[in-house]
Amino acid sequence: MTDERPSPEGPATFREVFAQREYGAVFAAGALSWVGDYLAKAAVTVLVYQETRSVVLSATAFAVSFLPWLVGGPLLAALAERHPYRRVMVVCDLIRMALMLLIAIPNLPIYLVLALLFLATLANPPSQAAKSALLAQILSGDRLVLGLSLNASAGQASQVVGYVVGAAISQFDPAVALLFNAATFGVSAALLRFGVRERSAALHETDRTHLLRETAEGFQIVFGTPVLRAIAVLVFSSMLFSIVPEGLAVVWADRSGGDLDRGLAQAVIMAANPVGFVLGGLLIGRVFGPARRLALMRPLAVLAPLTLVPALLDPSPVVVALLAAACGFAVAGMLPTANGLFVQALPDAFRARAFGVMATGMQVIQGLAVLVTGALSDRFDLPSVVGVWSAAGVVLMLVATLTWPSRPTVEAAVAAASGGHTGTRPGSAGVPTATAPAGSRSNGAGADLPDGDAIDGERARHAVT
Repeated sequence: MTDERPSPEGPATFREVFAQREYGAVFAAGALSWVGDYLAKAAVTVLVYQETRSVVLSATAFAVSFLPWLVGGPLLAALAERHPYRRVMVVCDLIRMALMLLIAIPNLPIYLVLALLFLATLANPPSQAAKSALLAQILSGDRLVLGLSLNASAGQASQVVGYVVGAAISQFDPAVALLFNAATFGVSAALLRFGVRERSAALHETDRTHLLRETAEGFQIVFGTPVLRAIAVLVFSSMLFSIVPEGLAVVWADRSGGDLDRGLAQAVIMAANPVGFVLGGLLIGRVFGPARRLALMRPLAVLAPLTLVPALLDPSPVVVALLAAACGFAVAGMLPTANGLFVQALPDAFRARAFGVMATGMQVIQGLAVLVTGALSDRFDLPSVVGVWSAAGVVLMLVATLTWPSRPTVEAAVAAASGGHTGTRPGSAGVPTATAPAGSRSNGAGADLPDGDAIDGERARHAVT
C-alpha cells in the first residue's frame, strides 16, 4: 500500500496533450534533434573508421558525445537557468547545426573532427535542461505526466531509427548523414523560435552568484530534500540494471552458437529495451489514470530488475531480448510517475540545475554498470553475472521502496516547494526558504498533491529525467 493517495482525475489523452501547440513544437523539435543526433553518432563512427581503420578511434568518436555530461553536465545545465529557456534551445540548435556542417567538410583531419564533435555535444546539457524546464511551463497535471512519457518514448524510438538509418546511409557517404543532422537542428530551431513564446529567465539576474555555487546548489536541493533524494535513488537504481543487456549485447550475440546471425542477434538485443520502453510509456501512460500509475510505481520498480533474473538460465539471444524488453516496459511504467512526483517537490529556480544533476547521474551510473558487469563477465559466466546482478537489483529496489518517505514528508516537501517558498537558496534541510526570484514565471495551472488535494497554481511543474 502506498503512502500517497493520488489524484482522482482520469488519464489525460494524446489529443489534450497535443492540443497545446507549444508542446507540439517542442515535441517535434526534440524528435528531429534526437534522430539527427543518433544518426550523426553512427555517421561519425563510420567516418572515423573509414579514414583510420582504427577501432579505438572509432569508439572514441562514439564516446565523445557522452563527455560533456561526465565532465561538466550540471555546470552546463546551470547555464540554462540564467537565460530564457526558448532562447537557450534555439541558440544550442544553431550552434550544433553550424558545427555539423563543418564536420561534413570532406578530408578534415580526424583530430579536428573529434574536436568539432566535442564542441557540438557541449550544447546538449543546456539544451536538454532548458527543454525539461520548459515542458512544465507548457503542460500541467496529468497532461504533463503523459507529455513526459511521450517525450521519453520519442527519444527511445529516435535512438533506434537514428542508429539504423545512420549506419545504413554512412556505408555510402557519412557526409550525407551529417548534412541531414545539420538540417534537423535548423528545422528544430525554427520550430522553437516560431512555435514557442518567449518567457523570462528562471534565475533573475539579481539572484545570480557564481556558476559553480549555483551548480552546487542543484546537488544540494536534489540530495538534501528527503523526497527528491528518494526519487533520485529510485531512478538511479533502475539505471543500474536496465542498461546491462544492451551494454553487453555483443557478448550475448557471440554466445548464440549459430542459432542466429551475430549481427542480427546484437541488433535485436540492443533494440529490445528501447522498444519495451516505448510500449510501456505509451500503454501505461494512456491506459491507467494517475491514481493507478502512482500505486504501480513501486511494484514496477521492483519488477524491472526481476525480469532479468532468468538470465541465470543462459537463455538464447531472442529470449534475452524479450527479457530486456520487459525490463524497459517496467521502467517506462514507473519513470514518468516518479518524475511527476519529483517536480511537485522541486522549487522553480532549480529546474535546469536539478535536470543536470539527474541526467549526469544517469549517464555515470549506466556507464559504470556496463563497465562493472563487463569486467565481471571476463572472469565469470555471463548469464551468472547478469542474473546475480539483477537479483541484487531486486534487493536494492526493495530497500528503496520500503524506505520510501512517509506521506507527511511528501506533503511537506510539496507544500514547501509550492506555497511561496521557492527561493534560489536551499535551506539547511534542503527545503527552500526564500521567496521566489523576481524572474520566475508560472503557467498558472494547479497541480495535484500526492493525496489528491490540488494546490494553488503558484508555480509551473517540470521533470528532470
